[in-house]
Amino acid sequence: MQEFRELADKLNRENDLTREEFLSMISMRGDLAKEDRDYLYGLAREKADSVYGKDIYLRGLIEFTNFCRNNCLYCGLRRDNRNVNRYRLTKEQILECADRGYDLNFRTIVLQGGEDLHYSDAEICEIVSGIKELHPDCAVTLSIGEKSRKSYEEYFRAGADRYLLRHETANEEHYGRLHPSELSMKNRMQCLYDLKEIGYQVGAGFMVGSPYQTEDCYADDFAFLHELQPEMIGIGPFIPHHETPFKDEKKGTLEDTLFFLAVLRLSFPDALLPATTALGTIHPLGREMGIQAGANVIMPNLSPVSVRKDYLLYDGKICTGDEAAECRHCMELRMEKIGYHVVTARGDHARFVEGRLH
Repeated sequence: MQEFRELADKLNRENDLTREEFLSMISMRGDLAKEDRDYLYGLAREKADSVYGKDIYLRGLIEFTNFCRNNCLYCGLRRDNRNVNRYRLTKEQILECADRGYDLNFRTIVLQGGEDLHYSDAEICEIVSGIKELHPDCAVTLSIGEKSRKSYEEYFRAGADRYLLRHETANEEHYGRLHPSELSMKNRMQCLYDLKEIGYQVGAGFMVGSPYQTEDCYADDFAFLHELQPEMIGIGPFIPHHETPFKDEKKGTLEDTLFFLAVLRLSFPDALLPATTALGTIHPLGREMGIQAGANVIMPNLSPVSVRKDYLLYDGKICTGDEAAECRHCMELRMEKIGYHVVTARGDHARFVEGRLH
């Protein structure tokens, strides 16, 4: 499709399109021939390789609590789900997981959990500083939701390098249909701007194929991302959970997720883009396909196997029974098979050196 390729070429050259051009490009995605999709993915791979080569960065994920005060309509950890076996890891357990990850050559540790008020800011800071004291060459990433600017500043002083907070959608009407009334898109975005100003490497992102999502929603997402300029952008297909109001909704597709990964790579050449577990959940080779569409990060799980099955944001999540060493080795072999290699490195954004802005 000549018009599509011309738009892809322009995006590749200029890293941006007008809103009308963007809407036109994404409206064609359902009718693309394989050759046109391969053309887009090829451009994205070349762009990623020009910045990061064939290196794939590992993030060791520790899902340390599945308690959450929020009631988001799409999430299996929502507070109204009474059929979750809730758990919290202790500081000692978290540090043990981080030690295990370090021994497996992970140099980024991601602490992820629901918005659990059980952990005070002081406790979070102790955990972060504990990891940094034991492993000063590691980056620590937090993904624990909306907090006050003061809290973010405390975590940063304790040694946190990065913060992941997917905005989910930048369309206010859409946001309201995915979240309870006590949550607001305005606050979510303010949190992201606060994190940027403090000095974190910041991760945002959106779901692909979520209920009520329109092409205008995607256009709003890209406009917001261009304004925010995050260092990391995480997207993944919406997958329903059977204990949520969206249990009967259609899941997002592999094709759309790969399409938007490639478009993100062309729009944000330096961004760190994960090939997510959700992508691997909807297709056995989903993460490999994600890398071949421009992604350059994978996030194996370091959480104790005994709790992994209880951290289910969506149904069917893969890798809940693998030991950390098995998971890391498996991903290394998978990446080598498609011509990439995992590296023992923090994997900072190109604008950062040693985890601080350069």
